[in-house]
Amino acid sequence: MKKLLFAILFAPVVALAAGAKLHLDTAPDKANDMAALQNGAKVFVNYCLNCHSASYMRYNRLKDIGLNDDQVRDNLMFTADKVGEPMRIAMQRNDAKVWFGAAPPDLTVIARARASEHGSGADWLYTYLRSFYRDESRPTGWNNVIFENVGMPHVLWDLQGDQVMGEDHKLKLVKPGKMKPQEYDAMVGDLVAYLKYMGEPVSEFRKHLGVVVLIFLAVFFVFAYALKREFWKDIH
Repeated sequence: MKKLLFAILFAPVVALAAGAKLHLDTAPDKANDMAALQNGAKVFVNYCLNCHSASYMRYNRLKDIGLNDDQVRDNLMFTADKVGEPMRIAMQRNDAKVWFGAAPPDLTVIARARASEHGSGADWLYTYLRSFYRDESRPTGWNNVIFENVGMPHVLWDLQGDQVMGEDHKLKLVKPGKMKPQEYDAMVGDLVAYLKYMGEPVSEFRKHLGVVVLIFLAVFFVFAYALKREFWKDIH
């Protein structure tokens, strides 16, 4: 009876631990690469924003990655009229549930959400977007190594090409896409960098501000200590 009770109590923990053991490739760090972030925004708008919204992100925040209002309006705005509007989509959630079985999630904070589950949200997304393979048993014809039986089709297949799962349980590219593997990986790195940026646009500013504050405190400590010694020199 005790063994049964122990199994019931700790089965979810064991299952979670087993499910968390994923091999994730390391995403390139492009947080300060404005060209990469701009390209990632372009890929996001052209390939992701058709089904996934980013309703907590406004188009005018793209000025933080080096774009002006005219560039945003002319090249990246297909579902809005003003640059101050959020990145919403025209598809209704009820329609999405009928078409896909579930409404595609909002991607504004997807990198942060995956980070809480798998350690590094950027690494998870980078691996996920490069791990689709053909699976005729699935309704979409696609499956994913780290997200088994995913409902999302491989929207970037024309760029990456067709991968299949080999007998050795490794992915093999059997039909090349428009991009070479290295080019596709670099493009995915740009997209992931942008997805990470959307989750916290002020992240880099916060880090730089933290460094400045620490330097200020270090300098202030020197003067404070010198002042303390001056005040207490006659007592000590």
